[in-house]
Amino acid sequence: MTTPLPGFEGLDGPADGAPRARRQLAPGAVHVPDWLDVRAQRELVAACRDWARGPAPIRHTKLPRGGVMSVQTVCIGWHWQPYAYTRTADDVNGARVAAFPDWMVELGRRAVTEAYGDAAAGDGYTPDTALINFYDEAARLGMHQDKEERSGAPVVSLSIGDACVFRFGNTENRGRPYTDVELRSGDLFVFGGPSRFAYHGVPKVYPGTCDPACGLRGGRLNITMRVTGLG
Repeated sequence: MTTPLPGFEGLDGPADGAPRARRQLAPGAVHVPDWLDVRAQRELVAACRDWARGPAPIRHTKLPRGGVMSVQTVCIGWHWQPYAYTRTADDVNGARVAAFPDWMVELGRRAVTEAYGDAAAGDGYTPDTALINFYDEAARLGMHQDKEERSGAPVVSLSIGDACVFRFGNTENRGRPYTDVELRSGDLFVFGGPSRFAYHGVPKVYPGTCDPACGLRGGRLNITMRVTGLG
């Protein structure tokens, strides 16, 4: 049974300890709770720790107007910097980023297949990059679109560690209508189709909600796989 977290009253999800069910928030946008078991979470955390050390290490991304993102980010496959993809981390140390592994491709395909409940949904899905974001208790991510990709293939998002409020909005603007959803360790969220370019963000992280069995002592790790379409 899932116990309710303090502060989650009023969010989209059960507040009575009932098991959380797979749910479609909008066409193409699906939340699958508890998709990763604890062993899979630990393995992903270990892989992310390796990538965070380099060749292009984790960093707080600097924005063109001088701001600095509160989340820390490391990339694999392709390097993202505002607002483009490159093979080398030119805003960090110039190194070529780590390759996108085959096992991550398979994980992405399984995620799309299970989210959409269609055995064929993941057949052509071949993610070639992942942005790995680490949130401490003060980190936030404003409403934004993932639109640097030249592909409309779904985004696969995996959460490990502290729970957060995930705000999933509309495709027109950063404001309402949007839905606030609790994402907990092991949760999967996939958005594609009509929802592929929906605005989304993380307005709050809940410190102290991380189970150390996942491989983290605290903080939230978010892995988002994408298809760049860059070849």
